[in-house]
Amino acid sequence: MPHFEETLQRDIDRIRRKVREMAGLCGMALEGCLHALADKNRQLAYSVIIRDQRIDELEKEIDRLCLEFIVRQQPVAGTLRFAYVTIKINSELERVGDYAESFARQILQLSSMNVTLPIERYQEIAAIAIPMFHSAVEAFLAQDTALARKTMEAEEKVDRLRHALNAEILELSQEQKVPLAAVAPLMTIVNRLERVADQAKSICQETLYMCTGEYVKHTGSEVIRVLFVDEHDACKSQMAAAIGSSLKQPKFVFTSAGLERRPLDPKTVEFLAGRGMDISLQTPKTVDQVPHFDHYQVMIALTKAAQRVFPPPPTKAVVLDWSIADPSEVRGEPDVVEKAYAETFDYLKAHIRDLVEAVLGDG
Repeated sequence: MPHFEETLQRDIDRIRRKVREMAGLCGMALEGCLHALADKNRQLAYSVIIRDQRIDELEKEIDRLCLEFIVRQQPVAGTLRFAYVTIKINSELERVGDYAESFARQILQLSSMNVTLPIERYQEIAAIAIPMFHSAVEAFLAQDTALARKTMEAEEKVDRLRHALNAEILELSQEQKVPLAAVAPLMTIVNRLERVADQAKSICQETLYMCTGEYVKHTGSEVIRVLFVDEHDACKSQMAAAIGSSLKQPKFVFTSAGLERRPLDPKTVEFLAGRGMDISLQTPKTVDQVPHFDHYQVMIALTKAAQRVFPPPPTKAVVLDWSIADPSEVRGEPDVVEKAYAETFDYLKAHIRDLVEAVLGDG
């Protein structure tokens, strides 16, 4: 083998070894979290949190190796795609490490509560998401396009299980079988497992690009995801999401969330029902319970404080400030309260219509 090809392959193999090491640590962290959840093992949860530092160190090392590889080897075609994709996948792996750390922190919160977990349901979703992650990494390392395509197929099942498990958690809470304080950590764990599957799918998509030059991300018409964030997901944000959904625009998905969780405002439910919008079955949620939070293209603050949870610039998300007074806090005669709700409704409806028309017109 010529000297150039020898050094090229040696550098590629070194990068792959580091990726395998990093993926192995991420997999161990996820498995450790699952055992810690089942056994309520705080020590194991702390170990996962502490070992996340090594994953962060490897991310920096792999980035450095890839950049040095590009400068030294000046790769073209397939080898250039390898370096580019490895940098992208390195970031995906680091996120999986972060999800494991977050998983462990939720376990620490739950460890002080007297709560019986539906552990079999967590094991069911983990039994798909974690092997999916391992298969995605193996597809990248082996440049196996068939394995990458097969692995991607499991993501939809994980998403269905997430919805079912979150609904079960809320039902258990309503039946007072699970304390309210445990709902957020339990749902966060579910969402973190689903995000692992999502990252695995992304790794597979990057692998297909590396091997074939085929860019499979964001195929088809793009859905515009709009997130309304308020202090509490009980009034204004619910109203905004209901207005958006009532427009029946297939290109848009409207979601609401709050910085803190509070039950639905009964007056908001009543007010919207009078306008043909039924939100009685909606469940308020916090921002960390929003699946695929970083996939939202438009984020709208309905209170100044909401802006602190939005991604800092530079960001691809369009961040808007529609701060407006909360009508649920208005006190007085019924007509005064009704007027406050009507003004908020009209304000939100006008802005949402303008936003939708602007996006559709720009497209």
